[in-house]
Amino acid sequence: MIVLKGLTKLYNKTPAVQELDLEVKDGEIMGIIGHNGAGKTTTLKMITGLIEPTSGCVEVMGHDMSSASLHIKARIGYLPEESSLYENMRVVDYLMFFSELYRVPRRRARARIDELLTSLNLDAGKKLTGELSKGMKRKVAIARTLLHDPALLVLDEPNSGLDPMTSFFIINYLRTLREQGKTILLSAHNLFHVEYVCDRVAILRNGKLVVCDNMEAIRERLGRREYEVVFKTDDRLEYEQDGGNYFLRTDEVDEIAGLLDDISVNKWALVNLSVRESALEDIYVRMMTEP
Repeated sequence: MIVLKGLTKLYNKTPAVQELDLEVKDGEIMGIIGHNGAGKTTTLKMITGLIEPTSGCVEVMGHDMSSASLHIKARIGYLPEESSLYENMRVVDYLMFFSELYRVPRRRARARIDELLTSLNLDAGKKLTGELSKGMKRKVAIARTLLHDPALLVLDEPNSGLDPMTSFFIINYLRTLREQGKTILLSAHNLFHVEYVCDRVAILRNGKLVVCDNMEAIRERLGRREYEVVFKTDDRLEYEQDGGNYFLRTDEVDEIAGLLDDISVNKWALVNLSVRESALEDIYVRMMTEP
């Protein structure tokens, strides 16, 4: 669906994106994460043809963006992080207006708008966009992005600044769109949502690709396992305590094995034994803070 080869963007000789090679597969959700200034938005804008790369190539749906941009753009839905609406227009009129820009036949456009408002749980067709909450405005912007039934969605922070319920609704809605055959490329700062919804994750640092893989492979390569043993005894020990129980948390298997032997020999009461895999947030923070 998307192939980036040596993609580079310079601003006044300062690199925003550097020699980026990346492939987004047909029908998957790919997440791009990174610190502010890592090159996420610049990459998304080059993919959608909004800005031109300094060097390198962007191929979308088998076409070079530099030579077939109009053909490609007609099949892309792009949602920028900041997406203002025309606040004096009713929601339906606003969406009809953009349907005309997308050249969607009027009868089909009306049916499509009704379909999108229903699927987005947005009962606001007769309201002015300026009367809507931030979450409802974001849903309208998403509906606008989907009006022409694009094959590819490029979403820059789709749930930025939203309340938890609206944010999680939108993330689940992306899963529904994938089931409908859409390919989705998104950037996000909420790493829980990225881990929850994305098939693969690309991590950028200073404009360079650090890693791109599925979460299982990323954990295997960069994650850690943390073990926790919780136990109870009347003996006075040097382990940490919580709520009357002793506990040990460590990523050292030998420490856990030694403690379990002590628990067995001394007949202490084992309350809980658990294993925690590294979350994407743990891995990301460690990657960004370690040299």
